[in-house]
Amino acid sequence: MILLVVIASVLIAGVTIYQYSEQGRDYHENRVERKEEQVLQSIAYTIRETTYPVNTENLGLIFRDEIYKIADVQNVNFNIYDLEGSLIKSSRPSFEADSISNCLDAQILNHLRDSDDKRYVQEQRAAGDNYQATYTYINDTRFKPIGIVNLQYFEDNTFNNKELTEFLLRLGGVYLIMLFSAIFLAYFISKYITRSLQTISDKINRTNLTRRNEKIYIESPGQEIGKLVDSYNRMIDELEESAVKLAKSEREQAWREMAKQVAHEIKNPLTPLRLTVQNFERKFDPQDPEIQTKVKEFSKTLVQQIDTMSNIATAFSSFANMPAQQNETLNVVKIVKLALEIFTEDYIHFIADEEEIIAKLDRTQLIRVITNLVKNAIQAVPEVPSPRILVTVSSEGEQVKISVADNGVGISDGYRQKVFEPKFTTKSSGTGLGLGMVKNIVENYGGTINFTSQVGKGTVFTVRFPKQS
Repeated sequence: MILLVVIASVLIAGVTIYQYSEQGRDYHENRVERKEEQVLQSIAYTIRETTYPVNTENLGLIFRDEIYKIADVQNVNFNIYDLEGSLIKSSRPSFEADSISNCLDAQILNHLRDSDDKRYVQEQRAAGDNYQATYTYINDTRFKPIGIVNLQYFEDNTFNNKELTEFLLRLGGVYLIMLFSAIFLAYFISKYITRSLQTISDKINRTNLTRRNEKIYIESPGQEIGKLVDSYNRMIDELEESAVKLAKSEREQAWREMAKQVAHEIKNPLTPLRLTVQNFERKFDPQDPEIQTKVKEFSKTLVQQIDTMSNIATAFSSFANMPAQQNETLNVVKIVKLALEIFTEDYIHFIADEEEIIAKLDRTQLIRVITNLVKNAIQAVPEVPSPRILVTVSSEGEQVKISVADNGVGISDGYRQKVFEPKFTTKSSGTGLGLGMVKNIVENYGGTINFTSQVGKGTVFTVRFPKQS
């Protein structure tokens, strides 16, 4: 028992360290690729809009001022070289210029020229930290290379290493407890095997189907007692085999449900994120005198949605409820209005009977309830000539009432009993966990959720929560 505990602790610690290392590596690779793609898109846009002839000799003029704007918007410094590897322009401040290579090594140019995707990534260490330097061709409007862009990305593993250390400390504490528990059990088992029929009786009385049961071992038992012990031990073996099969089945089912719920929750902030990007792209005007302010607002919205997805991933990674419920004293009117700000559809309207309705709820979970209901309403009105979604908040006795109404396709009678069932959906995509999760959140706070619907006319979902007493 002690040996198994030690071996298990070492194996789990090793797997954990490997997993954290792989997770960190994948994160940094994806992040540097995104940064590089964003910079290349900005460079391509500048080249399309410039009035200078697009060639290697004019790169310094084309990006004389634009390189600083791009670096500021993308929050990353980068350098531009000509095709021979000579530095043309850098976005770094002048006092950092000495740390920039004025000429690229021939090895880098050869790797870049010979690569299939015309991209070379160099991984190095500096001052004890890892960093990646990427090299990619800058193409003109006819996709002919006219220069090389170099982006340096320093990997910051502080947060990842802190989480790994904390997890290993907790894991070590748990296994120390298990080790001492194993020693303690081993001592008493050695006492039990010296007992006679009373020992067998005690063991049988303590047999429990909900936990692991010990076998009976008696040295030199009599014939009758030996048969009884053998029968009992065979029963324990069969019970453990059944328990293992059941546990395996339950774990597999739990992971399937977990994966579906993670996918659903990650997709929730992606929809408003996509809408925000599309809206910005449609209204973007480089000549607008307020373009810098709008870009900052756009970046702030993106960061907020990315933070939402990060919080979701963090909550699931710790095997906790997503997220853990917090009883906060909230102004429901204000929070509902805040939740609606991520939607850009002009047919979404909000009405509140009062400016302030106080209830004890979790801010994040209340926002999740509203966004799920509004998202479902948006999906119900794609082909309606004059779509309309109305979100209302009002007091109803000792309860706060939140309604989300749409004039969409409605819900047919055949689906009414299945709407809140997990994994049920009438859409071609999605996991069908949204309304089931909303129902769980509402009921965990002592609330109720119901709906009325007419096919072809629309649907109204109504949520009621107890107000603060």
